[in-house]
Amino acid sequence: MTSNAQVGSVSEARGPDPVSVLVVEDDTTIRRAVQLALERYGYRVDVAADGLSGLEAFRAGAYDLLILDVMLPELDGIGLCHRIREESPVPVLMMSARGDALDVVAGLEAGADDYVIKPVDTAVMVARIRALLRRATFRPETEGPAAGRPGRADHILVFGDLSVDTLGMEVRRAGETVSLTPTELRLLLEFAAAPGSVLDRRRLLREVWDYGWEGDTRVVDLCVLRLRKKIGGGRIETVRGFGYKLVRG
Repeated sequence: MTSNAQVGSVSEARGPDPVSVLVVEDDTTIRRAVQLALERYGYRVDVAADGLSGLEAFRAGAYDLLILDVMLPELDGIGLCHRIREESPVPVLMMSARGDALDVVAGLEAGADDYVIKPVDTAVMVARIRALLRRATFRPETEGPAAGRPGRADHILVFGDLSVDTLGMEVRRAGETVSLTPTELRLLLEFAAAPGSVLDRRRLLREVWDYGWEGDTRVVDLCVLRLRKKIGGGRIETVRGFGYKLVRG
């Protein structure tokens, strides 16, 4: 892991309590380097050396964010991410020793919010973590009338059988609550703010993933795919060659 002194302030504390991170990595050197790097920025860091130990630690603790290596003994990072997503929407950042497309795609399909390739620059990792934490605590400013039926509260946006409560941060489909990760919810809110408008992948990377640099648009495509499965396949349309749009009706 390399370092960069221009990441920003040392503390990432939320009020009196520091942000709590679980790092699951089987390589002792990398695990220790990541732990020390994050602790220098004020995070509280726990570690685990394999997937099953990581799952036990996750269930025993209350973490704000998880960092999972893809290649783990006992239970690999993809399987671990699947298990975690069955229980929690906690932000997940995947690490891979290879820039292999299959690793990246598998991690994102499993429900990871983002990924980094090892060796990881400290500045990149901390920037990604900060972006994930901002998504997890995001609260939009709702202005103007609801983008749906008359008589509904301004903070409730309605699109067919889908309703989005931007104050309660709750999504319902046909009256049933839809469980979304922070990234999926932030993505849906971005679409809901401009229903019927085509949003390109670069804009979504900038607004949802908070990338101030060129990012991998696969994270957008796979998050849209996961979101469609939860809110209905026809609710978000692909506009080939341009991006995606939320269907109004």
